[in-house]
Amino acid sequence: MLWRRIMTMGSTILSFLKYPGSPEPNQTKMQHTEGRPDPLAAVRIHEFRTLVASRFLFIMGLRMMSTLVGWWVYNLTNAPIAIGVVGLSEFIPAVSFALYAGHVIDLSEKRRLLSRGLFLYFLASLLLLTISLPFFSGRFEGHRIAICIYLVIFCTGIIRAFTGPVFNVILAQIVPREILQNATTWNQGAWLSASVSGHAIGGFLIAWLGNSGTLIVIAALLGSAFLNMLRLKPKPALQLRGEKRTWESVKEGLRFVYKTKELLGAISLDLFAVLFGGAVAMVPVYARDILKVGPRGFGFLNGASDMGSIIIILTLTFFPLRNRQGKKLFLAVGGFGICIILFGLSKFFLLSFFALMVSGMLDGVSVVTRGTIMQLKTPDHMRGRVMSVNSIFINSSNELGQFESGVAARLMGVVPSVVFGGCMTLLVVAITWFRAPALKKMEY
Repeated sequence: MLWRRIMTMGSTILSFLKYPGSPEPNQTKMQHTEGRPDPLAAVRIHEFRTLVASRFLFIMGLRMMSTLVGWWVYNLTNAPIAIGVVGLSEFIPAVSFALYAGHVIDLSEKRRLLSRGLFLYFLASLLLLTISLPFFSGRFEGHRIAICIYLVIFCTGIIRAFTGPVFNVILAQIVPREILQNATTWNQGAWLSASVSGHAIGGFLIAWLGNSGTLIVIAALLGSAFLNMLRLKPKPALQLRGEKRTWESVKEGLRFVYKTKELLGAISLDLFAVLFGGAVAMVPVYARDILKVGPRGFGFLNGASDMGSIIIILTLTFFPLRNRQGKKLFLAVGGFGICIILFGLSKFFLLSFFALMVSGMLDGVSVVTRGTIMQLKTPDHMRGRVMSVNSIFINSSNELGQFESGVAARLMGVVPSVVFGGCMTLLVVAITWFRAPALKKMEY
């Protein structure tokens, strides 16, 4: 049976390479091989490939930027809490504008909105590049340079509120509903591939090219993502202007998330797990001061979690979860908490790398499950608002978790703060298990 599955996957890939034609979304149907869904169904759509390529370049650039900024600020200030302030600088504007951004997304032409966001990120990378140059950095103390970095990151938080959710909104306009699960898995796989590449390569680039050289590479990636995005066809709004007042429109999105218990439970579980389990925020401290592996080791540790995630995403692309997805989600988040505790206690590089990689594999299960629920449960005309609410819970929890990790490290010490975060993640899983029975029983 295993050999037959391998042969089936091989023939599917070969047929795709031989016949790369990309039919329009309304002509695409989920193909089956021996009763199993075609794992390449979404990839056969030309616009989907264009969208995923742009997102790959964009996320790789952003992950390099976050890797660089964390390392840069910590070396400027020698204070772990300064890393947390980076996360807070992006969290505040991202959350403050998120609900309004969802309303704007539903009323806007999606390709234009996303292209503008990518271009503004490109400009932000050029600002950071200017700050890193000797004629600027040589004139100011480390703390003043850090403040300038915080201001740029604050601006990217505003851009992120409008840009982040649009990728998932456009996704549902490109692929038909019957292959949304397949498209979501590929989309998350591309995101995680870019994330692991950006984290790992970012560490190497810092060691080889320094801050300025790394920022040149980042600017090139973000500029390429912007140019590639222009190849997409316009994606018009599905909600007409004037249908609802702004606040009524925002409240409609909030009510939908609150009433959809499986969706609310999944994003709440992930919110608190990431909030307390944000050990990655302390990776610069572990790399430099505890494990003493320098920027190269920092690159490996920073990419370990995402490396594990992409492994599991590729596995789920060909062997998707077929039943009891809710219970498996709980087990995955609980295992994530255990890995964070192990990482916090480790004094050996390989053990730390392994703990982070397995935590990424378990987090990948959560990412695919939550993303599939969101795509299948959300009506087309509300996707912008629902994705923006999700960004408050999920995306911004990373930055808030980064700040929480920095504060906890200041109050408790670095190692106790990471172990505490893992323990709190396990507590959140236990509470949600009893408080969210709909999520526990969920299947799709």
